[in-house]
Amino acid sequence: MDISGFTLWLDRWNLIPDGTPYTTHTSKLLPVETITGGMKAMLKITDDADEQSGNALMSWWEGNGAAQVIAYENEAILLARAMGEASLSSMSREGQDAEACRILCFTANRLHTTPKRPLPQLPTLAEWFCPLQSAAQLYGGILSRSAEIAEELLSTPQELVVLHGDLHHENVLDFGASGWLAIDPKGIIGERGFDFANIFTNPDLGNPIPRVATVPGIFKQRLNLVSEMAGLDRERLLKWIIAWCGLSTTWSLESNETASIALEVAALAVSELNQ
Repeated sequence: MDISGFTLWLDRWNLIPDGTPYTTHTSKLLPVETITGGMKAMLKITDDADEQSGNALMSWWEGNGAAQVIAYENEAILLARAMGEASLSSMSREGQDAEACRILCFTANRLHTTPKRPLPQLPTLAEWFCPLQSAAQLYGGILSRSAEIAEELLSTPQELVVLHGDLHHENVLDFGASGWLAIDPKGIIGERGFDFANIFTNPDLGNPIPRVATVPGIFKQRLNLVSEMAGLDRERLLKWIIAWCGLSTTWSLESNETASIALEVAALAVSELNQ
């Protein structure tokens, strides 16, 4: 087990390894335990600018809807580790999708109502959506509809907040007695309705077996539940879903990945909007 890349931070923050290190496309992570108090934690190191912005945002939230930050310095962050056994993805796939969606909405509402403090520097939602315009010109079809709707929404912003930016089933974890808390934000400034759109493509984006997000009956149930819990206009929520699905599809095309889930969800939302 090679932990050489973590040694500096293990020493600085008085930590001992408590599991196997692993790597994502942007970060290195190591389960650890604090020498003082024996607290279970996760040490994350990244040189990715977007991830570092997310780390700053985690610190800014101060545990209100997000995992507790124990220590933080630019490229490194030490988070309380989720030790609960429940999973929102499993819940959705095993007949408890409504409850999973309620938890996601409750978490989003907490994140969006954090007391005002000086913000870390974050991109805007309009900046995030720039790639969709280019993709719409290149591919047309539903991406053109998504781009038109995104432009309409972004030109008439409502209820601007600090957004998580990637709020889905795998980024809200079971922290036991502390409840369900968010991790891995992207961090954006924009209309709060955007954060709820991501729910509608998941957990299928990570694993589409069995299908959940693309089942028409589940989509309608989610639409009613999320619009009520988030206090969002149903039509505007549908538009955010279509816009988000277009952006998600754009990213998939840029990475040569399949975009079928987002496209199917977009079709469901367009059909509902046209009724």
